[in-house]
Amino acid sequence: MTLAQIPFEAFFLDTAKGRCFCVYFPAPGSPRGAILHIHPFAEELNRSRRMTSLQARALAAAGHAVLLVDLAGCGDSSGDFGEATWDAWVENLESATGWLRRRVAAPLWLWGLRAGCLLGAALIERGLRPAGFLMWQPVLSGEQALRQFLRLKTVADVAAGRAAEDVADMRRRLHAGADVVVAGYRLNAALAGGMAAADLRPGAGGMRIECFEMAGGPAADLSPALAERLAQWRAGGHSARATVVDAPSFWQTLETSVSPALIEATVQALEQP
Repeated sequence: MTLAQIPFEAFFLDTAKGRCFCVYFPAPGSPRGAILHIHPFAEELNRSRRMTSLQARALAAAGHAVLLVDLAGCGDSSGDFGEATWDAWVENLESATGWLRRRVAAPLWLWGLRAGCLLGAALIERGLRPAGFLMWQPVLSGEQALRQFLRLKTVADVAAGRAAEDVADMRRRLHAGADVVVAGYRLNAALAGGMAAADLRPGAGGMRIECFEMAGGPAADLSPALAERLAQWRAGGHSARATVVDAPSFWQTLETSVSPALIEATVQALEQP
């Protein structure tokens, strides 16, 4: 069976914070794991869909049931991005976790991409105890991610010949309760505040962490920031491992790009004890 032939189920999940579009890839036979995917922020979701789908199919073929969820106001889910909040997204994921646990009797894994890793950490802070956490190019600081997102507007203003609004001015407007439109996405104060307060803290020890960082060449080293965080997680009692993969930044590229090397490495990482 090829990856294109892997069966799936598309449906809407009703949550207290809106209807979330989901795609579920069941595992053949008795599942070895149940994996909840947490997508990245804003346009990175659309640019990463191809890789996410291919990886979900590969994991399903390897015996892991996988659930992909569009958070409220994102993708094909109900609501508007401009009305979304960080807390609502966490509650969406809590509902998705409940659905997956009722459907699959297997160890639960979170699989975050970029800022999705921050949302996974927020789930853990609220009491979730997954067996493992799979991280793709994790964003370590919500504050840093917010600043990088707002900077897109500054760059676009300069490119269009408009008076550029700097990040500090946008932060002041958000703090005052106003919205800021960045790359076509209307960002509200509640979402910006929740994101800024987020940090990648996996919580209490005992969890297995498999982390992947993309690099521009086969000889690249792990980034110092991620290496430092891995040391902290290990000191906290987690079994944490990181792998550098020569792969494109598919969440950023305008043209769809995929990485068979990342797909294979991810499956192999979950195969290992």
